Amino acid sequence: MHRSRLYALLIDTPASEAGQATDFWAGALGVSPRPLPGYEQFTSLPGAVAGFDLAVQAVDDAPRFHVDIETDDVEAETRRLLELGATEVTRWEECRVLRAPGGHLLCVLPVESDRELFEAQAKTWP
Repeated sequence: MHRSRLYALLIDTPASEAGQATDFWAGALGVSPRPLPGYEQFTSLPGAVAGFDLAVQAVDDAPRFHVDIETDDVEAETRRLLELGATEVTRWEECRVLRAPGGHLLCVLPVESDRELFEAQAKTWP
């Protein structure tokens, strides 16, 4: 048995345009951007959305959106999503990058949010 929840929506932006994209989304949503120390490719937009995080991610690829699912068991959650039809694309640190049916990317990662929030919102899976 394991637990998981939607953790974040990422606005993937070509690295050369990430600063402009961050300024745009921060202004559009009325929030102050916050770089994530040690992960320079991510800029958080705290308070933009209730219930999960929103961030701009600088990527070496086309612009897109993707979601992060946090879990207390990355391997079990990855297996569950693969059984639902996702395919594994790659691995990055402890994260698994998957492609859902329809082509959308998603990442499965260890719990990042406050543990109390995770416990309150995560779904339990067999």
